[in-house]
Amino acid sequence: MKGYVLDYINENEFKKLERALKKYNMLAFKKLNFEFYPALRNGKFLGEKVETSRKNDTEKYELRLPSDKMFTQIHGEVKLIYTVHKKEQVVILETITPSDILLEGHMSELTTYKGIMISKANASKDMFKIDLLNMLQNK
Repeated sequence: MKGYVLDYINENEFKKLERALKKYNMLAFKKLNFEFYPALRNGKFLGEKVETSRKNDTEKYELRLPSDKMFTQIHGEVKLIYTVHKKEQVVILETITPSDILLEGHMSELTTYKGIMISKANASKDMFKIDLLNMLQNK
């Protein structure tokens, strides 16, 4: 078999994150499935290397996915976090961040405020951030 195999730490939770990403950020989902996964399978490791373990012969990466600027400022960068086991030729897909808002979006429909998704748990905080960023942009 040629190339690397994609595997998961927790496949069920990762698939929930992928489905939420597909629903709320289609561009990131398409890039992930049609560009980044094939590159990982071919051994081209994308993103920033954040950790290396010589003992286990592993490397951990964070790959930024395309996202709306306002979403990034409110909820944080959308990133795929994965670990490469070079000896076994396995890529372990760990998580997609920000996982809290994506998992909440998977459980129930998220509402939007001025075009940005907001968390039901932190709605007032998210709306405050959106209003603050809009005020700063208008000055």
